[in-house]
Amino acid sequence: MLVTLGLLVAATSLLPLAFVIVESVELGLADAWQLLTKPRFDDLLWNTTRLLVGGVALSVVLGVGGAWLVVRTDLPFTGLWHGLLCAPLAVPAFVNGYAWVSTTHAVQSYPGAVLVVSLSYYPLVYLPTVAALHRLDSSVEDVAASLGTGAWSSFTRVVLPAISPAVLGGALLVGLHLLAEYGALQLLNYPTLTTGILETYRLSFNGPAATTLALVLVVFCLVLLGLELLLRGRRRRSRVGSGVARTATRHRLGRATPAWTGALVAFVMLTLGVPLLSLVRWLVRGNSSSLPDGDLGAALGTTLGLAIAGGLLTTIAALPVAWLAVRYRGALVTLIERAVYPANALPGIVVALALVTISIRAVPSLYQTLPVLIAGYTILFLPRAVVSARATLELAPPVLDDVATSLGCSRAGAARRVTLPLMLPGLAAGMALVALAVGTELTATLLLSPIGTSTLATEFWSRASAVEYGAAAPYALALILLSVPATWLLGRAAVRTDAGRSG
Repeated sequence: MLVTLGLLVAATSLLPLAFVIVESVELGLADAWQLLTKPRFDDLLWNTTRLLVGGVALSVVLGVGGAWLVVRTDLPFTGLWHGLLCAPLAVPAFVNGYAWVSTTHAVQSYPGAVLVVSLSYYPLVYLPTVAALHRLDSSVEDVAASLGTGAWSSFTRVVLPAISPAVLGGALLVGLHLLAEYGALQLLNYPTLTTGILETYRLSFNGPAATTLALVLVVFCLVLLGLELLLRGRRRRSRVGSGVARTATRHRLGRATPAWTGALVAFVMLTLGVPLLSLVRWLVRGNSSSLPDGDLGAALGTTLGLAIAGGLLTTIAALPVAWLAVRYRGALVTLIERAVYPANALPGIVVALALVTISIRAVPSLYQTLPVLIAGYTILFLPRAVVSARATLELAPPVLDDVATSLGCSRAGAARRVTLPLMLPGLAAGMALVALAVGTELTATLLLSPIGTSTLATEFWSRASAVEYGAAAPYALALILLSVPATWLLGRAAVRTDAGRSG
C-alpha cells in the first residue's frame, strides 16, 4: 500500500517532466541543436550556473553561521536574533527584489543578484541547521575539546558531519529555488534559463523551444540531486533517546561579542530593513497607492485559502515518500523519492502549461479549476514537505515501532501512535514552508487560476512590472503580513526539540 501511494505521488510529480520531454522531441534534433548553440543560450547557461554556485554557497555560509551563533555561542538575546534570522522567510524573493531595485539599480548585476536571492533563501538552510544543532548531543564536542581539539576544528570534524543532512537538505532546497526563480531575477534584470523560457513563450509562443530550455534546467536539478545524495551517504543517524538532557555547551565570544552583535545588526538591516523601509517609503510617497479595499481584501482571502489547502495536501502527499525513503531503503524507494524533485527545478509556468495541456486533452472540464491549481502547487512544492518530513523521521528510531508491535500494535497503529507524534514538528514545519511558497507563487498562479481569481502575488506583479511601485506596495506589505504566522511557526518548530530535551 505504501509503495503504491509513493508510486502515485512520484508519477504525478513527473507529469511536467514528461511534458517537457515530449515537447522537446517535437522540436527535432536539428532545431534543438541550433537553439542550444546560440550565443544567447551560452549567456543564459553561464548566468544560471554562476548564480547557482554563488547563491547556494552564500546561503549555506549565512545559514550555518547564523545557526552556530544563535545555538552554540553566548551571544546575548538569542531568542530575538533567532526570530530576526527567520523573518526573511516572510519576505518573498520578488518583493525583496522590488525593494532593492526601487532603492538602487546597483543591484542589477551578478553580485547584486547573488546578494538578493541569498538574503531571501538562506533561512531554508538556517532553520534545519538550528533544529539539528538543538538535537545534537553536545557531549561529543566536550569530548573533542578534552582531547585538545579547537573550536573550529571541532566544528568541522565533529559538528558539521553530524548536522550535514540538515545542511545538505537546506542547500538542495535553495538550489532548486534558484533554478526556478523568475520574479526577483526579472526585476534585477539578471537573465537566466528561467527568464529565458518565459521570454521565449512571451515573444514567439514557441512551446517546444521553451521546453527544450526547461529540459536543461532538469539536468541541473539531476546534478544537484546526485551531489546531495553522494554527500549525504547512507549512514543512519537515528538513535534511541536524545542524549543527556542538559544545556548545550556555548562557546564564549568574549571581546568579540560587540563585533558579532554589530555584524548581525547590519545583516538584519540588509534582510529586513531594506524591504520594509522601501515599502514604507512607497506607501507614503506613491501617488498611485490608492486602491479599492475590496481588491486587497479579496486577494488576501484567496491567497490565504490557497495557502492552507496547498500546504495540507502537499504535506499529506509527502508522508508516504518520506516514510519509504527512511524506513525502506532500496533502488525503487530511491527512485520514488528522487522523482519528486525535478518538477521543483522547472519554472512555474512550465508546470502550469503541462497541467493545462493534460487537463484540456484528458479532462476538459478541469481546465482552469481550483483542483488543477492545487495540484500544480503540490507538484511544485512537494520537495519542501518531503525534506522536512524526512529530516524528522530520520531522528525517530525504528526500534520504537518494533517495540510497539511486540506489545500488540499493528504496523499502522504503531506508526499512528508512536512515530507520527514524533514527526509532528517536522510536518508542521513542512506545511508552513509549503504554505509560504503557495502564498507567494506567481507564474503558475497566473496561468492556472480560474478566471476572475487573483492573489496578492499576481496583483502585486501586475503593478510592479508596470513600475507602479506605489500601487504595488500595499500588496507586498499584505504578502509579508500574511507570511508572518507561518514564519513564526517555522522558527518555533526549529527550537522545539531543545525545549523537549531540557524539560
